[in-house]
This record gives sequence, C-alpha cells and structure tokens, in this order.
Amino acid sequence: MTAQIINGKEIAAEMKRDIALRVTEIKNKFHVTPTLAVILVGNDPASEVYVSNKEKAAHGVGMNSIQFKMAADISEEELVAKIEELNSDKKVHGILVQLPLPKHIESKKVIHAINHRKDVDGFHVINVGKLSIGEIDGIDKAMVPCTPLGCVHLLKSVKGKDLAGLKTLIIGSSNIVGRPLARLLMLENCTIAVANRSTRDLKAECLQADVIISAAGVPGLIKAEMVKSGAVVIDVGINRVLTDEGKFRLVGDVDFENVKKVASAITPVPGGVGPMTIAYLLQNTLDCCLQQVSN
Repeated sequence: MTAQIINGKEIAAEMKRDIALRVTEIKNKFHVTPTLAVILVGNDPASEVYVSNKEKAAHGVGMNSIQFKMAADISEEELVAKIEELNSDKKVHGILVQLPLPKHIESKKVIHAINHRKDVDGFHVINVGKLSIGEIDGIDKAMVPCTPLGCVHLLKSVKGKDLAGLKTLIIGSSNIVGRPLARLLMLENCTIAVANRSTRDLKAECLQADVIISAAGVPGLIKAEMVKSGAVVIDVGINRVLTDEGKFRLVGDVDFENVKKVASAITPVPGGVGPMTIAYLLQNTLDCCLQQVSN
C-alpha cells in the first residue's frame, strides 16, 4: 500500500480562490478592503520569511497587508501601545504579532492586548474560551488558531465531512496547535488522545489511532512501525536538519518515506499543513472584517 499524498498546496489554492471572490464582494457591498496588520519585533530571519509570505498571500487575494517592524529592544509598553493604536483603527480588521518575541517581552500580555475581534491568530483568552464551549459558528464566533483549522480541513479532504468516532492521537499539547486542535476534533465527535513528552509508550498510543497528528517538533519521531495500517498521518512539524552535503532542509516529525508505505494518507513537509495555515490566516482576516462591518 502506498499512501495518498494530501496536497496542502492545492487545497489552499482552492481556498484562496474562494476567499478572493468574497473579498471582492465585501469591497463592492461595504466599500471596505479587509486589512491585516502584522507586527514583527526584531530581525529573526525565519520570522521575516513568514511575515513576507503572509503579506504576499494577503495581497494575492485582494486584501491589504501592513507591516510594522519594531526594534528588538522595544519595550513591552511601547509594543502594547502600538497594538492599542491598531485596535482603534477602523481600517485595520486583523492584527497579528509574529512570535516568538524577545525574552524581555511577556507574550501573554501582548496577545491579550489585541482586541479579540481582530485576533486573527485566535490566541486571545476570549477566543480560547469561545472555542472551549463550541462557539465556532455565527457572526460573533471564536477566532480559531489557523494551523488546527488547516489540519481538520486536510483530514476532511480524505475522510469526508463526518469525522465522528475516529480515534485521533495528537502529539503535542501547545496552546497554538495541540490544545485547540483537540477541542476542534472533540466538536467533530472524534475520540481524542493527546500525547506529550511525558507519554510513556508513544508507539502503543500511535498503534491505536485511526489518525495521527504530530506537532512535536522532533524530526523523524513517527516511524513506520508506530503507525497502524490504513491510518491517516498529518505532519505539523517543521524542522531544519543538516544533510550529509552540509545543507539544511525542511523535514517534519514523520519518517515520510517509510510511513507512506503503511498509512492510507499522509501530508508532506513542506507542502502539507503549512499552506493551509496561511490560507486560514486569510480566512480569519476575512471573518474579522465581516464581524466588524456587520456590527
């Protein structure tokens, strides 16, 4: 058996086409252009690439994207003041602060400073709370983190809309991926297990799962002998590893070449979850805009 390769690039491109049409409708109906403000603190090369990709994606669907580059030594108070300024700007519909932040800045304070209706990352405590009680529909719904939304979308692309009863193992329990993903899949009536660094027998947990979603950040963590025949494997990991030629390449948490011989479907790295995260950032920006113009 050779697994179906779940092509996140193609699925994300289809999403972007739909989003672009809806952006045009909003412009025509409300005379408003959905606008995303991105704050980048310092000059971390990886963060700069991420921010650039987000800006290109926003422009590609007809949105505005505004970058604010801040010095690495900016004070927490100055950063919060900038966020409050953007909160008050009616022309800005979504706010994203690129993480990680310098050590002298407390990320929680910065995230909580963002108006929850402009919180495109879905990290604000109000959005977390709304997700926890299942308020993910309607005009005043929770903004949900982008990567978990992308994972669920990819899973549905191979398993259909009804995910009820699937035994799903999530590896990693961060507030960015693992925890919100677990809640989303609970709302889909999946049977959820969450593994972390304290899990005693990861292989045994994996072998029980119909779906494995790994967001551990450990290259090659998931081996073929850990995956039951026919399982779906979604790889959230993005790890830079040094090749024998002395160059870096991106790999996931999954031993892709061997696991694809066992799984029924699998996401590649790159080209799997990553494009979906960007697509859902655009979707969340669109939803934030619609909330604000509707109110």
